[in-house]
Amino acid sequence: MLAAEEENGTSVDSYVGGRVRLRRTLIGMSQEKLGEAIGLTFQQVQKYERGANRISASMLHKIAQILDVPISFFFDGLGPQGQIPAPAIEAAVEGGRPPSERRETLELVRAYSRITESSVRDSIMALAKSLASHNG
Repeated sequence: MLAAEEENGTSVDSYVGGRVRLRRTLIGMSQEKLGEAIGLTFQQVQKYERGANRISASMLHKIAQILDVPISFFFDGLGPQGQIPAPAIEAAVEGGRPPSERRETLELVRAYSRITESSVRDSIMALAKSLASHNG
């Protein structure tokens, strides 16, 4: 790993931790609940999600089972040499999160996925696209 990656918080550990946070938030699970399920405190989960502590292979396997994703989910988007995708690097350098990992985005996706009527979902999608096109 390059020293610059560590300084900018863009290491593979940070990326994997961010993917844990993304999936945990998408399914509406708290850090406390995940911590209980893996036998750790929520503070340890926070350290994993920030990339401050490296997640061992056995712990990543356990987390994948609890979050109901394949282990590959945590590495989706990484380049063949472990390069971090540009949006993730920009977000880390700027101290923010990519839009796909922001709480408001995740809450919106969760709420949208609970809408069962397809015509309502279609209307919401059309509205969102219309608003986005007028935002620029």
